Amino acid sequence: MQKMKCSICGHVYDPVIGDKDAPAGTDFQNLPQEWVCPVCLAAKRLFRPV
Repeated sequence: MQKMKCSICGHVYDPVIGDKDAPAGTDFQNLPQEWVCPVCLAAKRLFRPV
């Protein structure tokens, strides 16, 4: 599982931690396509590997 960083605001999605919409252990690839950055609302496709 790899961390992913928002190319707009720099927020890092850490799959070990998850977020408010995804429990800990949820790989970025398994997030729904409509998932957005919890900080700036950027689309999932705008995230890059850290």
